[in-house]
Amino acid sequence: MASQTALSVQKVTLPKALALDSGRELEGVEIAYETHGDLAEDKANAILIFHALTGDQFVASEHPVTGKPGWWERMVGPGKPIDTSRYHVICANVLGSCMGSTGPASTSPGGAPYGMDFPVITIRDMVRAQMALLDVLGIEKLHAIVGGSMGGMQALSCAANFPERTSRVLAIATTARHSAQNIAFHEVGRQAIMADPNWQGGAYYGGETPDKGLSVARMAAHITYLSEAGLTEKFGRRLQDRDAKSFGFDADFQVESYLRYQGITFTDRFDANSYLYITRAMDYFDLAEEAGGKLADALAGAKDTRFCLVSFDTDWLYTTADMREVVHALNAVAAPVSFVELSAPYGHDSFLLDVPALDRVVKGFIG
Repeated sequence: MASQTALSVQKVTLPKALALDSGRELEGVEIAYETHGDLAEDKANAILIFHALTGDQFVASEHPVTGKPGWWERMVGPGKPIDTSRYHVICANVLGSCMGSTGPASTSPGGAPYGMDFPVITIRDMVRAQMALLDVLGIEKLHAIVGGSMGGMQALSCAANFPERTSRVLAIATTARHSAQNIAFHEVGRQAIMADPNWQGGAYYGGETPDKGLSVARMAAHITYLSEAGLTEKFGRRLQDRDAKSFGFDADFQVESYLRYQGITFTDRFDANSYLYITRAMDYFDLAEEAGGKLADALAGAKDTRFCLVSFDTDWLYTTADMREVVHALNAVAAPVSFVELSAPYGHDSFLLDVPALDRVVKGFIG
């Protein structure tokens, strides 16, 4: 399928300093974003899509670095579940990332890249930046917000902290807080980056980049996005061509070759410091802690917002039990919520792949 052409790929500079949860402020924050579909005269048909950890604003158009279709092109477009012939879809690159929005690679007021002098950020900071983007665009209330994985964290954070900004919240394959296991996997990736000699304490801009460390971090994370059944079906214990080489420490198994490819290609489009900052923001995320430890209290202001939560039976990164915890909290504040666990063989990545049942859920909820 040919990729769509974005109607608008833009960047704005926020007019006011962005206050962060750390207590610091960022001046001159830039937010890069993409839009699809016409905005109605009353601006009531806008949908904001939050992307995941390694995603970006190129939700439904060709990626300028990889040349691949947008990461959710199967879901967003004319006649698709998120129908751009009816809705104006906005997707912004998150604060701290590396595809145009302000992040560690951006130039600091001192004239050099921030590197590790970039302030610590949170999921709520990312959402706060995107609400400021909506202010610039003159959009007061969204028809819906949508997000999967880290995008789902942002969707839940937006509902908790800015309930007046949306009528509907669709959160897919996500959680209200990271488990110790989630944090542990992220720490392995961060240590791989920081152990790369080219990392240089984050001051590698203009020189050799820590591609080896970033590649290993991506490999470790990618395993958590898949299911054991999916890996077994796709690769099993199948070997590469035995006759082409001897056994050793090269990629003898097909699954090894696959993971190495995922790691190497990732370094072409992502910044190592951004990976450090964004994974840390995900680890800090605890929606209940923001409200004194009770998740229901965090979501109490969103009792008039419609919610739809979706999990997948093979997702062991953000489990159905994680999603049910959010459902119970919404039930406790009498918020209208629907929940479904879908069956799919792909693990956490199911929300990005061909799962027709998800298409039906999204289309039905978005309306």
